[in-house]
Amino acid sequence: MLWFISKLPFPIFYKVSDFVYFIVYRLIGYRKKVVRGNLKLAFPDKNEIEIRIIEKKFYHHLCDLFLEMIKSLSISKEEMQKRFKFKNIEVLKAYENQNKSVVLLCGHYASYEWLMSLGYQIRHNGYAVYQPINNKYFDRLVKKIRTRHGAFLISRYDTTKTILQKYREGELALYGLAIDQSPMPSRAKYWREFFGIEVPVFVGAEKIAKGLNCPVLFLDIQKIKRGYYETSFSVISEEPKDLPDYEITDRFTELLEAQIKKKPEYYLWTHKRFKHKDKAPKIN
Repeated sequence: MLWFISKLPFPIFYKVSDFVYFIVYRLIGYRKKVVRGNLKLAFPDKNEIEIRIIEKKFYHHLCDLFLEMIKSLSISKEEMQKRFKFKNIEVLKAYENQNKSVVLLCGHYASYEWLMSLGYQIRHNGYAVYQPINNKYFDRLVKKIRTRHGAFLISRYDTTKTILQKYREGELALYGLAIDQSPMPSRAKYWREFFGIEVPVFVGAEKIAKGLNCPVLFLDIQKIKRGYYETSFSVISEEPKDLPDYEITDRFTELLEAQIKKKPEYYLWTHKRFKHKDKAPKIN
């Protein structure tokens, strides 16, 4: 059934997405309480009507995102490159010419699924860190979808070991990490504000970048219109080891927040991003 859906022409394909939206948002109300709560916390200056408008746009995008992941099963290289464009790929090309590996940071924003097509553009071997799914069938399906367009996957449980191995082998690699999830407070080494709320943040990507001392980039993905995206790269740091602790994490968080504020409907608000907001350790 998923293969059949992936083969549908785009106009019909997005009609299916509209139908999924009706089920997910109107009938089931999937995580609606979480989404609405997150939006109210992030945008306390917006009234109820404004929150609902963002909420509805978000669910439309969420359904598009899920269907577009399925579309990855059969979409051609040419069609993918037409719909997912890289505005300043020369930034990565410069590191290719210097034979430098790169750490690429992003949030769960816009189409992080079609980002896997970056492998068509570069000589780096692209590795994306992902969370394995307990259901073995869906885990295999997700891996099949995400590796079809030239990317490789690293389980989050094997991240450090695998990256160190690639580094020692001298492989020219790009390591993509979405680091906007919320770690457990007991394991959090760093807390900072996100939309004015103090939350724990992951610092593992920063630790990896400093250990390798390779350039760290931020990826800004923008949805131009339905089914079309543009991305651009900006440098967070050329020499991570020279920066104070948590500077890379701070810069990433600031860039992500600015990205979300422009068009908040494209962020993954179903994450319980603020669930630990009242658990920050007290400083004496």
